Parts: sequence; structure tokens; C-alpha cells
Amino acid sequence: MTFSLVARCARTGQFGVAAVTAVPAVGKLLTHAAAGAGAVATQARVNPYLGIDGLNLLRQGLSAEAVHAALLTTDPAIRFRQFAVIDREGRTATFTGEACLDWCGSLQRDGFSAQGNRLAGAHVLTRTAERFEAMPDEALADRLLEALAEGVAAGGDAKGEVSATVYVMGTEDYPLWDIRVDHHPEPITELRRLHQVFREKVVPEIKTMPTRENPAGEEGEVPI
Repeated sequence: MTFSLVARCARTGQFGVAAVTAVPAVGKLLTHAAAGAGAVATQARVNPYLGIDGLNLLRQGLSAEAVHAALLTTDPAIRFRQFAVIDREGRTATFTGEACLDWCGSLQRDGFSAQGNRLAGAHVLTRTAERFEAMPDEALADRLLEALAEGVAAGGDAKGEVSATVYVMGTEDYPLWDIRVDHHPEPITELRRLHQVFREKVVPEIKTMPTRENPAGEEGEVPI
């Protein structure tokens, strides 16, 4: 009931996860990412621990394939799950259980993967991936948003969409972008609106906040 992307930006080293689905609040449990380590998307009949445990393994330096193999041993209902992993080198590994709803599958490309279940067809992921690849010089959050929009335009979830998310980790332990549309009749339209708000008012503020290297933050930080 979902399609998503996991990606690494080769220019900045940022990791991102984006998704859109026919059920509410997709951003709450699907997205898992850590600076310098990688990202995991967990979907279909969601098991949040595939994301939580997968991210812990990525932090330990395991490859995407090694994390994939480890996660398969942890869930007795793995046939209902779908997940994708990207590691610190941009390598990907995906899994689609045999009990996931058709159409279901994944598409792995250089530095990202797209995956989904109960889609209008395989072309949804093809169009999603093509749009992402067509924007190599754009910010990762922008690429993720436009790729989601392209997938929805291609048919998206066979039952339509009501929630969407874009989540990007920069260099810190807190996200640079965390946009969530939890319930909306046109989630991509609302995601675009929030993306503009974040671009103008939120991301510039986040960039002035305390970092590990500069715990005091920058002068001009706005109180919250």
C-alpha cells in the first residue's frame, strides 16, 4: 500500500527516505536514517523494528546486503513485509515478501532504490526512478519530492494516496528535513506546500543550531 525511496546524495553524503501511501501517517514508522550510516524504509505490513534494528546495524558499519540478511532472520512474518536498506557507500538491498499485495517489487539503481506494493504497476517505480535520476545536481529533498510526485502521476498506490513524507539526514543526529503529511486528500500538493515552508523558514534555522563541532550554535539562532 506504499511506495518509497531510500537514497544517498553523492555530493553531500546526506541520506533520505521518502514515501507516499493510502493509509494515514506514513512518516511516523516507515522512515529510519542516520548521518554517516545509511537509511532503511520499512513498509507493507510495517514492522518498525526492521527499521530500528537495521539502522543500528548500519551504524556498526555493516553493508546493505549484510543488514538485509540479518533482518530476514528476525521476523517470523517476513512474508508480509517489504523493506529497503542503503548503506554509507550508497549500496542498496531490498526485500519484498511473497504475501505483499500486487503489484509489488523494487528497482535498485546507483545510490538509491525505489520499492512499493499494491501499485498500479511496475511503471510506477520506473517513472519514480527516472525522475530522481534526472535531477543529479538538485538538493536531495527536492529530488525525493519530485520523484514521489512522478510516481503518483504514473498511478501510484492502486487505492490512491492520503499521506506522504520526506525525511533527510545531514551531518547531525537530528534531521535536516522532516516533512510529514499525515492525512490529506492531496498529499503531494500539501507536501509541496510544506516543502516551500521548510525551505524558506525551517531549514535555514536548523543550519544555525548547535552541532557536535559547534555546541553553541550560530549567532542569530531564533528561539523556539
